[in-house]
Amino acid sequence: MRRTRFMAAALAAALAVGLCLPASAVKAVSEEEAAQVVGALNIMVGDSSGSLNLGRNVTRAEFITMAVKASPQGDQVGEAATSPYPDVPRRHWAAGYVEAGVRSGLISGYLDGTFRPDNTITLAEGVTVALKLLGYSGSDFSGAFPTAQMAMYRSLGLDTNLAGRTASSVMTRRDCMYLFYNLLSVKNKAGQPYLNTLGYSLNAAGEVDRVALLGQVMEGPILADGNAWRSQIPFDLAGVSVYRANTPSSLDSIRDGDLIYWNEGMRRLWVYRDRITGTVQSVSPSPSNPTAVVVAGHSYPIETDAAAYALSDLGGFRQGDTVTLVLGRTGGAAAVLAPNPGEGNKIGIVTAVSRDQYTDANGRPYTADTVTLQGIDGQTYRYETGARVYSVGDVVQMTADADGKAALKRVQKNSLSGRVSADGAMLGNYPLARDVEILDTYEDVGVRVFPSRLAGVHLTKEMVHYYSLNPQGEIQQLILNDATGDMHRYGIVTSVQDLSSYMNVMVNYTMDLSGQTVVLSGTTKYPVDAGPCVIKGDPSDPDVFTQLKSTAVDRISENVVIAGSQSFAVLDSTLVYEYRDGRYYLSNLDRLNDGAHTLTAWYDKAPSQGGGVRVIIGKTK
Repeated sequence: MRRTRFMAAALAAALAVGLCLPASAVKAVSEEEAAQVVGALNIMVGDSSGSLNLGRNVTRAEFITMAVKASPQGDQVGEAATSPYPDVPRRHWAAGYVEAGVRSGLISGYLDGTFRPDNTITLAEGVTVALKLLGYSGSDFSGAFPTAQMAMYRSLGLDTNLAGRTASSVMTRRDCMYLFYNLLSVKNKAGQPYLNTLGYSLNAAGEVDRVALLGQVMEGPILADGNAWRSQIPFDLAGVSVYRANTPSSLDSIRDGDLIYWNEGMRRLWVYRDRITGTVQSVSPSPSNPTAVVVAGHSYPIETDAAAYALSDLGGFRQGDTVTLVLGRTGGAAAVLAPNPGEGNKIGIVTAVSRDQYTDANGRPYTADTVTLQGIDGQTYRYETGARVYSVGDVVQMTADADGKAALKRVQKNSLSGRVSADGAMLGNYPLARDVEILDTYEDVGVRVFPSRLAGVHLTKEMVHYYSLNPQGEIQQLILNDATGDMHRYGIVTSVQDLSSYMNVMVNYTMDLSGQTVVLSGTTKYPVDAGPCVIKGDPSDPDVFTQLKSTAVDRISENVVIAGSQSFAVLDSTLVYEYRDGRYYLSNLDRLNDGAHTLTAWYDKAPSQGGGVRVIIGKTK
């Protein structure tokens, strides 16, 4: 059952009750995004091939089916109890939805007692149903139909992406898709965002968060084991779309050990294969009711009942056992397996070596060497190493040995060089696998990198720690050495105070690093003045502390800074500041890229060397 939540706000209609509504706040989106959202909510479904047939006209029976599915009780409709109309017999495919729609007051039949399910529906008629979903009735409107209804439709923003469509236009499935998508972010008569009535929430900007919504409407997961998983998916798999690591894949790619989620409305499967093998160090809050497990020094929330049972005092795994966790879409433990001897697992670079306390399966403490591993997935893991010795900077792989115990082995470094293609698909002569894992490192810090970040970058041998190929000859894993610079700290030196005397050197550097004030004091003079900077290493004792390079911005288009004949990528981590009244304030490009501000971009190195815009400063013209 869909959940219902309540919020308060004011809403009225210009021609309905004489008040002016605010301008539309409904975000215009692409056809693909709207289709994904209404499909995920099961409001509109595709045919057996997955097509939504958006150009086809819509009948009354089809529209009321969509509208009822878009209602808070839309997932509770069954077969009709009786024949709701003479021309809609009980066995009609839409009888249950027609009956539900009439009972809830969303739609009615004609004066002659018929429903005319195959008649097309006009935009005015569809808008009236949508307004009823928002809680409005005939008493809220005055004047001749549909003038007031269409006025409210436009004022609420329900017309977003529907430009050129008039009250008498016959609705297509594309019109319906946008109308129901727009409905989700509009407030109902009670002042509550409509999406909330379906049990979901808008983001902080008051918009539909497609990624978060898709995560909420995924069903599953199930673990692929032979072909049995196919019968567990509750719909025909012919023509289904498959995504692995957020990229298109195929049913044939699914293999044993894959974790599968699905959504029937979208006719889509999502496949995950991330896993970690290590010792169970603890379960919390207790073995009788585990909600989280610590394996290899990393805590994982438990996502499924099956994983909770396996790690409970009723299941088969205990503290001190070596297990393989199959990680779900949110990174939690979705399944727990006995480790497969010799199976390759996490690979990464050693960032620390220590000696720590452990507890065995009998609750007895012992001390063992431990390495901290920056995994190629961007996460940090800690492993007990026994008698082996590792050093910071070693590339290692965690495997399961013949006895099922976690084991580390040093991976021989290998290197290559070449340019990454503009589409991020090739490195030199090697294709990059679709699910390639890339880690960029600097000493004991690493960040996960995606191929698009490396597009056009020429990687030298010094930039490549390690790479491995899959059986198809594609690069499957890639560990880099300061190729992008994304692991460094960027910001602005706001003041330099030189307190040096004839005999002593003392300088204070005050910085804003991503909104955090940091003061570096010491006897080292760095080649920086007030302005944007980069720090490599510990900000309290940096390896490198230097100025960024600047360029005036001609324009910013699609996350690219155009500066004369040069262009620089605006990165996800790019900091945007507004300089006002002698101070720097964190801001955003939506505010400053308005023509009223002069923009200056600061970059670390050329894009072909992995650089990009690290800081943008806007000043009022």
